[in-house]
Amino acid sequence: MAPALLGVDIGGTNIKLATFDAASFALLQKKMIDTDAEKGFADVLKRVKALIEEFRTPDMTRVGVCVPGPVEQPEGVLVRAPNIPKSEHVKLKSILSKELGLDVAVENDARCFTLGEAMLGAGKGHKVVFGITIGTGVGGGLVVDGKIYGGAHGFAGEIGHMLLRPGEPPYETDDKLGTIEQFLSGTAFAERCKAAATPDDYLKGEACAFLHPEIFKEIAWLCTNVTHAYDPSVIIFGGSTGKALKPHIKTIEKELKRWLLPPVQPPMLAIAEREHPGALGAALLSIA
Repeated sequence: MAPALLGVDIGGTNIKLATFDAASFALLQKKMIDTDAEKGFADVLKRVKALIEEFRTPDMTRVGVCVPGPVEQPEGVLVRAPNIPKSEHVKLKSILSKELGLDVAVENDARCFTLGEAMLGAGKGHKVVFGITIGTGVGGGLVVDGKIYGGAHGFAGEIGHMLLRPGEPPYETDDKLGTIEQFLSGTAFAERCKAAATPDDYLKGEACAFLHPEIFKEIAWLCTNVTHAYDPSVIIFGGSTGKALKPHIKTIEKELKRWLLPPVQPPMLAIAEREHPGALGAALLSIA
C-alpha cells in the first residue's frame, strides 16, 4: 500500500496540514493551527516542522508545502511571504529537506490551490485551468495537462500584481501602481467600503451595494486578461472572498463576454469545490 500523501498550507492567519489516501485522495486527517505571523518566519517554520513530524509515517519519503508569496524554482526559495516578517529569500526546500530527512516540494499557495482544483475539484477533466484566490491578497496559478506552469523562474500566475488601472488606485495610497490587489483584495475592499462591518458585507447586503457593479466589472476585466493570455477552459475562484462570488457568477460571465475578442471562447467560471485545495495541491506535489 502506498504511503499517505501529506500537504501543508502556510497562510498568513492559519497553517493547515492534511493527509490524503494515496489511491482515492480521500481526506484522512487534518489539523489547523494559528500562524502567529508576527513572531516571524523562523518561528512559523518551527511549528511547520513539528506538524509534519506529528503526522508523517515511517514510509513517507516526500511531502509538499505551499507558502504565500513567490517561490523561485527549481531551488524552492521563498522570495518573500507578504504577511510574515523576516521571510525574505528563505531556502525553504533545502532547510526542510535537511531537517526532516525528507524530499520536500515547495510551491506558491495559489499554484497549489489551482493544482488541487484542477486534478480533483472544479477543474477536473479540463486541459487548461486557471485559479484565482481572493482573500487578504489576490493570487493566481496556471495548470496545463495536470502540471503547474511556473514560467522561466517559477513566478507565472502572479496576477495580483498585474495592472488593472495603471496609476489610478481606487483609494488614497502612496503606491500608485493600480494593481489587481489594489482593487480586488480583501484589504482593498476594506478601503473602498468603510461601511462594511464584516468581510461578508463586501459582496452581500446593502452596506457595499454601491461597489458591487464595479467589482463585478473589474473581475470580468481580470478574467478577460487571463483568457486572452492563457485561453483556459475554466477559471476557478477560491479564497474567502472568491467563494463569495458564487451568486454573482452569471453576472460576471455576462460582463466578460462584452470584453473578449469575437473569436475567443469564454471560459467556464467556477467556484472551488474542495475543502482544503491548498493542502491537497501541496500533497499532490509529492507525487509530481
